[in-house]
Amino acid sequence: TSHEVFVQLAPIVLFPLVRHSRVRAYESELRAARLEAVPLEPGDPHPLKSITVRRCPLQAVTTQGSTSSSSSSGSVAPDPLSSMLDGTDPLSMFAAASASESGRKRREKEEEVGPDFEPWSAKRGEILARFTTTEKLSIVSEKIHWLAPNSTVSEKVRNRLEELDDMEEGSQRELLNLSQQDYVNRIEELNQNLKEAWSSDQKVKALKIVIQCSKLLSDTSVIQFYPSKFVLITDILDTFGRLVYERIWSMCSDSRAMPESFTADDVNDTAKETCLNWFFKIASIRELIPRLYPWQLGCTCHIFIGIQETLPRLTAMIRGIGDPLVAVYARAYLCRVGMEVAPHLKESLKKNFFDLLASFRQIHSDSVQNQLVLQRVEIPVYLTLYSPAINWILQCVSYRAPETLLTEMMERCKKLANNALLLNSVMWAFRAEFVAARATDFIGMIKDCDEAGFPKHLLFGSLGRSLACADPPENERLSILNEAWKVITKVRSPQVTQIKFVDFTKREVNTVLADIIKHMTPDRAFEDAYPQLQSVIRKILNYFHDFSVLFSMERFLPFLDMFQKDSVRVDVCRSIMEVFIKHQQEPTRDPVILNALLHVCKTMHDSVNALTLEDEKRSLSLLINGFIRMVSFGRDFEQQLSFCVEARATFCNLEPVLVQLIHTVNQLAMETRRVMRGNHSRKTAAFVRACAAYSFITIPSLTSIFSRLNLYLLSGQVALANQCLSQADAFFKAAVSLLPEVPRSITVEGKLRSSEAFLLDFISNFLSTLLVVPDHPEQGVLYLVRGLLNMVQDYTWEENSDAKVRVYISALPLLAAMSQDTYLYAIPKVDSNETLYGGDPKFLAEVNKLCETLIGQVLDHLKALGRDEGAGVRKQGTLAFSLFGCLLAHGDLRNNKLSQLAVNLWNLSHKHGYCDTRNSVRTLEYIKHQSQQPDMAHLSEMALRLSLQSRA
Repeated sequence: TSHEVFVQLAPIVLFPLVRHSRVRAYESELRAARLEAVPLEPGDPHPLKSITVRRCPLQAVTTQGSTSSSSSSGSVAPDPLSSMLDGTDPLSMFAAASASESGRKRREKEEEVGPDFEPWSAKRGEILARFTTTEKLSIVSEKIHWLAPNSTVSEKVRNRLEELDDMEEGSQRELLNLSQQDYVNRIEELNQNLKEAWSSDQKVKALKIVIQCSKLLSDTSVIQFYPSKFVLITDILDTFGRLVYERIWSMCSDSRAMPESFTADDVNDTAKETCLNWFFKIASIRELIPRLYPWQLGCTCHIFIGIQETLPRLTAMIRGIGDPLVAVYARAYLCRVGMEVAPHLKESLKKNFFDLLASFRQIHSDSVQNQLVLQRVEIPVYLTLYSPAINWILQCVSYRAPETLLTEMMERCKKLANNALLLNSVMWAFRAEFVAARATDFIGMIKDCDEAGFPKHLLFGSLGRSLACADPPENERLSILNEAWKVITKVRSPQVTQIKFVDFTKREVNTVLADIIKHMTPDRAFEDAYPQLQSVIRKILNYFHDFSVLFSMERFLPFLDMFQKDSVRVDVCRSIMEVFIKHQQEPTRDPVILNALLHVCKTMHDSVNALTLEDEKRSLSLLINGFIRMVSFGRDFEQQLSFCVEARATFCNLEPVLVQLIHTVNQLAMETRRVMRGNHSRKTAAFVRACAAYSFITIPSLTSIFSRLNLYLLSGQVALANQCLSQADAFFKAAVSLLPEVPRSITVEGKLRSSEAFLLDFISNFLSTLLVVPDHPEQGVLYLVRGLLNMVQDYTWEENSDAKVRVYISALPLLAAMSQDTYLYAIPKVDSNETLYGGDPKFLAEVNKLCETLIGQVLDHLKALGRDEGAGVRKQGTLAFSLFGCLLAHGDLRNNKLSQLAVNLWNLSHKHGYCDTRNSVRTLEYIKHQSQQPDMAHLSEMALRLSLQSRA
């Protein structure tokens, strides 16, 4: 619209303007500018209603009746596809076939491993970090003779003779007294040797390295390190398995044409023969473990020849391993490979676990006990070595398993003696819902376990983990807590803090916290248990969203006091505030909540120092501001102001919080005026002045100059709305006096940016406010407007900047509005200059004189720009068009001099062809349209004098 055009041309046109400004009738102009209402017929669609596309099935049209049907309808032509195919749509047939095929693939896909299955790679780092040793390690290796890929026949013969010599002398060598790091380095060296042998086409030597590594898995001389050794060596086996798979895959007739889920029938004979050759080589290995592991990793290649019988055969082979620790990790590796290549073969996975149960009693055999005595390893420590393998096996077995499988597992575990380790793994592996539903049965099994082998409190911790994720039967919850607490209260370890507080009453939670404090306070044990104690806080916050209940617990705040480490304490306070802001629906004035959260917020505030990052300050400020916004004392406004005074003293180091407090106080002042209108006016005025004093005192403490400017303006507007004229005057004068301090550049989101745009925006808002600000009786006419313009005149703007002139143009609408008999808007019970001066000719003369001065400054600047043939003339055209739009909107163009000035500005803006043609055309159309109005006929003559020009 034409109005939008003028807004674009005169960027800060907020009110009407100009020397010899035209008389405005705002009400009639508003009515004329409104859009014409068009009645909507009942059948017409609503323009905002969404379009609905309906799929209409094709009617079956036979060839025999096609002519008659078409002739009878007259307007519907027969579908040629339907007539040719007797109504059968080939696209629909294809879609139906595709749907059937996709349904079959989807059912197969459901049997595969999804993203909800935690991979082995996620456990690798934890195992390596957990199972370490300071004992000396040894490794047996063989000398490898490397042969270049392009070796001559003589080099190959010499290499073979060297191998024969090594066989006579004994090519194996044992490296002794290796540290853990040396051992890891040696394993990595073997992995690199494997890759080099394969790349140099020495496939047999690569297999020899794999066999050598597999032999290391039968060594348990340093038993505490075995889980980490297993991880390191199976990394090498994985590399070999991947290389073999890629080689056989490349032998397929066309690997790109192979389907994603191919079967053995899709593989050509060459690839099958190569695959069988590898397995024949592996089968010729005499020792069990060196033969078993390469065969297991070769399962990835069994898909080329079929895998249905391979997994059961390997499961049976593991029964021949005598050491139970070595056997359980071999089963874990087989389950890992099985989940990768055939996750749908569940029976093989279950068979592995049931075989484990059958051999579980070997853990307590004499041979194992003697080995533990020899290595001075206690049975509880020894049992923890089994955890990664058993947990992995059960994770594979329980993945997407029915609930009945857990029942079967529990029944089998009950038949075993010393079954605590297995029981713990079962509770970790199966879904929390399944475990929670049988919580009472698990407690009974835990009570029957032997305390010596596996501590009961760890079992209760595993059970608590499941109960923290799923609800047990409602009628069993209290008995579960009582039974568990009998054990937990006897243990000092923090590992038993997996507690679920849902449906617990305030009394029960308070009791739990009291007992934790009792156990954790002696010898400052809580310092070693911060993660577990934080877990308790999180669980309480998950289920207790009524903070009046939470903070009324006697032991909750003392529990928070145990977090002595600064970073941990701040994290806990942050968690509390996040939950409060998320779940607190209504504002609160509860003193219990306010005092507690003030303490929590103060803890966060006091953590801020000179090294705190800006992002951290911003994050903490958001939380504290969320708390401040939720505090409301209703109509007790004095109490609300007292809270803001206390908060200002508490959070003085966070500027965003101070800004929020000033906004809160300004809102409080406006709310006070609204609620107390007509009642206790003297008391209300005193309170509003107190709010103004709060803002006036607080604003100078802010470091951001634009925050200060905007808050001075806002606070002045609030004071003016509440008829506190002297306070408003003080705010506005403070803002004007602050303008010279505005720097030419400021930091915004970490980047240095020019402050000019922000300053222009502020001045624009300030000018719009000054329309309703009455002049001070002891000051001159328009003293605030003059003071602002003087500051603009003296301010050091950027070089070659037009900002000052733009401010002058923006001030013209304000002056034009001030010359009207009735102002565009007013503040109730505040007499603006329209009332104070009542159209006094002296006042209007001052307004016109100021307009002439501003226009003169703009014209001088335009003249100066004309001397620059480059960027100057472009700026000249833009500013000239902006001033033209200002005169057109607010000037009385019946005045010949003003009309001639407008025409000259139009011609100047188009002189060099830099003016926006589209805006010019729309402006000219607007002028012609306005000239048809009864009191705008003079515009028709001016329109004839305006011509469109473009740069040649």
